[in-house]
Amino acid sequence: MLKSRIKYSAATFTTSAPDLSKLPPDTGIEVAFAGRSNAGKSSALNTLTDQKLARTSKTPGRTQLINSFDLTDNKRLIDLPGYGYAKVPIEMKKKWQKSLGQYLQNRDSLKGIVILMDIRHPLKELDMDLITWAVDSEIPILALLTKCDKLKQGPRKSEVLKVRKELSSLNADITVHAFSSLKGTGLPELAKKLDNWYLGEVIHEKPDEKQMTEDNQK
Repeated sequence: MLKSRIKYSAATFTTSAPDLSKLPPDTGIEVAFAGRSNAGKSSALNTLTDQKLARTSKTPGRTQLINSFDLTDNKRLIDLPGYGYAKVPIEMKKKWQKSLGQYLQNRDSLKGIVILMDIRHPLKELDMDLITWAVDSEIPILALLTKCDKLKQGPRKSEVLKVRKELSSLNADITVHAFSSLKGTGLPELAKKLDNWYLGEVIHEKPDEKQMTEDNQK
């Protein structure tokens, strides 16, 4: 059973918003999940909440609405549409990029963003765009390198350290962990970070030597 101070399994669906204006009122605290299409975002949400909260699909780009889920005490999980799917019309891509930028810059209740990237293909151009926007908006980031069960332990550790090193150059509040919805790898770290954000105990974790040493000892 997941040990956390917030009961994520109590999450309930609130609304699917076609644009930012249809989101719940900008009060309380929310954490957003974002990632390229088919990066495992819906699976991560389902693993965190221990329920089929978000629909998963083998077809990239299926999630085109902003889905909001209530926890308790005016706390929300926000599931942002997947980005980077080639078959989405360019006009839709531009509209969503503009909306995402506005969301990051203007949403006062947003206290953190979880960015999910396939560990085999991290830090693509659109990923870096999103990370840069979040950094510029001073929003803490948890980067989850998903599907880590696809790699053996050595390459997995190497990839995590590589991403941490690259993102450390941004000198921002960014934490990086390997994650697997299938194996549950990284789930305690995800819950701990969300607990901190929701409870106002944000710890500015930067990729540091201690963190890297701990990974190498595992």
